Amino acid sequence: MLKQPIPKTFATAGLSGLALLAALTLPGQAAASELNVVATTSSLGALAREIGGEQTSVRVLAPPDRDAHYLDARPSFMAAMRNADLLLELGAGLEEGWLPAATRGASNPAINEGQRGHFYAAGKVELRRSITQDGPNMGHVHEEGNPHFNTDPLRMAEVGLALGERLAELDSANADVYRERAEETAQRLREHAEHLASELAPDQNIVVYHEDLDYLEEWLPANVVGYLEPAPGIPPTGRHLQSLVGELEGMDGHVLYAEFQPPRGAEFLERELGWDSHAVPLDPPQDAGLDGYLELMETWASTFRTR
Repeated sequence: MLKQPIPKTFATAGLSGLALLAALTLPGQAAASELNVVATTSSLGALAREIGGEQTSVRVLAPPDRDAHYLDARPSFMAAMRNADLLLELGAGLEEGWLPAATRGASNPAINEGQRGHFYAAGKVELRRSITQDGPNMGHVHEEGNPHFNTDPLRMAEVGLALGERLAELDSANADVYRERAEETAQRLREHAEHLASELAPDQNIVVYHEDLDYLEEWLPANVVGYLEPAPGIPPTGRHLQSLVGELEGMDGHVLYAEFQPPRGAEFLERELGWDSHAVPLDPPQDAGLDGYLELMETWASTFRTR
């Protein structure tokens, strides 16, 4: 029995259907070719966007206007991490209160500690000793060192170079691109830090709330001469603030604290000592790239130009 030829209309419809299917699947394939990067903080996210470029999609977990020590392991965090190719953690205990639980809930072995999909930024730089290791402490203790190196562009340059290498490992087809972008990013960070520091008067004194701005000493002409907290994790007390006034009377300086920290102690020193006080962000906006981080550097440096 002879087979009946397929009607032309059916054949055309079949080809059109295949073309439509291809058109629908291609965008998904293109998206799948991107590296899905999840960063705990927006400083790390800014590096990832600059170095990863169009080859990456970047999601930041911690809002920059919140203290990254004290977040909750939200379901949205777990959902983002479940599909991640690379998790960027600042480390040294900064995210210890919520990241381990979020990682467990994500059920993504590729981003577990020790895997190529887990990038531990604190392991790429030398950390300052943490003040939480000395004296009485009612809060967290950072045994590895001060985790707030996101306020030091020189250390962030080192992190960027290491990140470029990790991206190159995960996506060898674009390895040279990642490495080149990482070199350019590190150079821009170093040059901008040098430029900003050169515009400021030397040997300026600062009092900070916690140790989160100590790394300004590493690239700006700053000397940390006191803390608003009498001990890490303990809010400023009247007795402690009065003792600070006694120690610093006759000196000039600035009081710096994070935007999410209470201003009362800083305002007291401003009244009693005549020092200027400044609430500053610790991280760039959540969707920022490198330019956002460079602008944040300018914000930090501007607090030293007020006199």
